[in-house]
Amino acid sequence: MNKIYYPNRQDWGEILKRPTQTVADIEKTVEAIFEAVQKGGDLAIKKYTDQFDHVQLDSLLVTDEEIQTAVDSVSNDLKKAISLAKSNIEKFHAAQKTAKVEMETMPGVLCWQEKRPIQKVGLYIPGGTAPLFSTILMLAIPAKLAGCEEIILCTPPDKKGNVNPTILFAAQLCGVTKIFKVGGIQAIAGMTFGTDTIPNVYKIFGPGNQFVTVAKQLATKYGIAIDMPAGPSELLVVADDSANAAFVASDLLSQAEHGVDSQVILVSTSEKLMNAVEKEIESQIKVLPRAATAEKSIENSKLILVKDDESAMDLINEYGPEHFIVCVKNEAFYLQRIQNAGSVFIGNYTPESAGDYASGTNHTLPTNGYAKQYSGVNLASFTKSMTFQKISKEGMEAIGPSIEWMAEAEGLQAHKNAVTLRLKSLK
Repeated sequence: MNKIYYPNRQDWGEILKRPTQTVADIEKTVEAIFEAVQKGGDLAIKKYTDQFDHVQLDSLLVTDEEIQTAVDSVSNDLKKAISLAKSNIEKFHAAQKTAKVEMETMPGVLCWQEKRPIQKVGLYIPGGTAPLFSTILMLAIPAKLAGCEEIILCTPPDKKGNVNPTILFAAQLCGVTKIFKVGGIQAIAGMTFGTDTIPNVYKIFGPGNQFVTVAKQLATKYGIAIDMPAGPSELLVVADDSANAAFVASDLLSQAEHGVDSQVILVSTSEKLMNAVEKEIESQIKVLPRAATAEKSIENSKLILVKDDESAMDLINEYGPEHFIVCVKNEAFYLQRIQNAGSVFIGNYTPESAGDYASGTNHTLPTNGYAKQYSGVNLASFTKSMTFQKISKEGMEAIGPSIEWMAEAEGLQAHKNAVTLRLKSLK
């Protein structure tokens, strides 16, 4: 890892750069595939599935028989683990339901707000080197709780045309409506435009590589909402001498193994702790099955020594990490001052892995600094807030003259007339 000692504030921007390509590098590819899918539908999707996933498919839809075969093949121990995680995620997200907000803003003027589910949502689940079945729990469970009518899922097939069995088990467990063997840019395009097989949706959720991220952003140009512009995974740990170096190293590696473009950062006021973590990383990485991936990610990652907690906190808020682990004596200082983070993990016994899988919080989080303005996925992500109002005769008499004055001042005579006619009818 790159070790940086007491960096000057003016250098933070360069130090904290993510190892990502610019949008310009890949948006031409994304636009070309979107145009092809918009025109060619299923045939175009099958063409790109052959090109990128190296498999020729007769059908994009996963059949009921395939789902049942997959369910039967998943071990009971894993099914129990997934069911436990499902229970915790359901509890935490069900608790996020909000009541109807209703009030009379003045006599006779009644206003209220209610939530309505987004009718059609699309979930993108990466397959590839790490089939993220856990992301299905994070997306399908709140979608179901919110009352979404149609929940479709796209995930890339393997070279034999199959979908990971655990992905299929989790999808049917959580109430996914339809599952399609489609990955990458073509999946996002399919859910954006719709094809003979894949329905179009109103909002797309789910993580992916930089191509998927740009594809989701392009989908917004066609009237499709997205959860957030999430990209490669990242983790920042702040730790001092009260932290367990082995634990810290294990957390950094847990994110580094996601992909070669993942980034992990340790910020510390203790050089002793920083050196101990570096040694632990060198030791632990050797036995990881995904060591090659983790090693490339570590090349993009940093150990940063700062002089005090205030400097650490300013740097962390500037970075805006997706995942933020706090392992320090003065944890209250960091918890009170953190402004920009997707999800926060506190103490030596709260690994980021808990949030990834089973504690109950959602792991679909803003990356690439978007924690400065985006929230992670939650129950509200699958709903819309609608406002209602009802005005009585008494209310119109009270509020009408003010509306007339304001409409006239803006030069909108028809707006004024809509009120004037009603007021005259009450005389």
